Amino acid sequence: MELKVIYKNARCAVIEIEDGGRYHTASSWTIYLNHKEAAKTDKAVPSLYHLTPDTQYEVEAVNEAGERIMSYFATDYEFVTLNVRDFGAKGDGESDDTIFIQAAIMACPKESRVLIPAGTYRISSLFLKDDVSIELDEGAVLSAFTDRSRFPVFKGMIQSYNEKDEYNLGTWEGNPLPMFTAIITGVNVKNVTIYGQGTIDGNANRENWWKDPKIMNGAFRPRMVFLERCEHVVLQGITVQNSPSWNLHPYFSDNLRFLDMKVLNPKDSPNTDGLDPESCKNVEITGVYFSLGDDCIALKSGKIYMGSTYKRPCENVTIRQCCMRDGHGSITIGSEMAGGVKNLTVRDCMFLHTDRGLRIKTRRGRGKDAVVQGILFENITMDHVMTPFVINCFYFCDPDGHSEYVRSKEAGPVDDRLPEIATLTFRNIEARNCHVAAAYMYGLPEKKIGRVEMEHVRVTYADEPMCGQPAMMEGCSKTTCRQGIYANNIEELILKDVEISGQEGPAVVTENIGNM
Repeated sequence: MELKVIYKNARCAVIEIEDGGRYHTASSWTIYLNHKEAAKTDKAVPSLYHLTPDTQYEVEAVNEAGERIMSYFATDYEFVTLNVRDFGAKGDGESDDTIFIQAAIMACPKESRVLIPAGTYRISSLFLKDDVSIELDEGAVLSAFTDRSRFPVFKGMIQSYNEKDEYNLGTWEGNPLPMFTAIITGVNVKNVTIYGQGTIDGNANRENWWKDPKIMNGAFRPRMVFLERCEHVVLQGITVQNSPSWNLHPYFSDNLRFLDMKVLNPKDSPNTDGLDPESCKNVEITGVYFSLGDDCIALKSGKIYMGSTYKRPCENVTIRQCCMRDGHGSITIGSEMAGGVKNLTVRDCMFLHTDRGLRIKTRRGRGKDAVVQGILFENITMDHVMTPFVINCFYFCDPDGHSEYVRSKEAGPVDDRLPEIATLTFRNIEARNCHVAAAYMYGLPEKKIGRVEMEHVRVTYADEPMCGQPAMMEGCSKTTCRQGIYANNIEELILKDVEISGQEGPAVVTENIGNM
């Protein structure tokens, strides 16, 4: 057992309790700060608030059995606090507070904070700047307007005066397309922190942003938080909910941390992905709870134009101690991944009632730079996940997704249009109450999946399973139920200590496997 302080600023700290639990700790803990009780928790990654700047702290955790673990840290220095109420913000739930909060952000010096106290603040888009720290206090809600006329538009691609170069601002599902600015927007900013116990509410519903969700109306729907070409950004503690589209979308950004957050949308809300790092590097996602209407986390790197032009993979991403609930996929790679996805580690997570658990989705036409390699999933518990493992190289959700080129199961030409899935490892995973299939893996016949290793994997089935489609591809039955492992077009498939129990039919069915 170990207690680690994984993040701190002037006013809060995030700790991680390692006692063998996944998202929740194995037992309940009482937290003491400088020998005074501060909190009780069963979360593996809880936060501590209302700390004093520039102060030494001893943090101790005691469990129900009397076992003790301890650590030490010092809060950061803070120069000044700027309260948005002093800039004119009312927080009455009716007045437009955008300009007043924006003024506080722009006026904030280094090593200082913008404080948003309890209240409901109506806003459109807020824009970040370098070296700003924003705290949403407990009871503070940034409540977004839904009138499109209030939101600026980022054009997709802007040509340079030299008629050779270009500048990309807007993006939609992997292409440079016009989009409304996010509720919180950062462009080319660094050293930014947004933290606290408050909420950012997009107020989206079927009457506004979710009406005709795939149709561009002025521009494509905004994100809740959009970070474009940003560096060293931390989001901690806050709740993000009712997003117009993707909730958290870092784009061509580096050195990002998402800690102890909640991302909440109705499970029938359209395209409300939780967190989609796109062409980002060095991303940490720890202790985040997701419940929403699409993929909880989806790693992306653009469609063919962006991927082949900028060749910017999504790489060096770690995800741990997170809980995924009710989405389409718990952890997804793709489908817009033409720049590749490299070096992803997911561990110590819990998946509940998602359609698919660990999901890779790609297709012909993503291009030669769409390489997926160095992917590790380990120490994961799933419950009531329809299909725990999916590798789908025939993903059909694109304008040409049902074309003969995409859907054909016959070997096509080997050329620069083909993606590559190199190495995937699944280790120490238990999936209880599975419904549709244990695993569905289907590579391209002309470019097989490289290597898939499953070790110490257990899958059982629900007593009354719901039938469904294991993967979104043509030719895949929509009435599959209690299927075991299906694997097709893989160069090397390694199954070590894999137990499938309660399936209908064979536990493992393989076709076109090189080595097994």
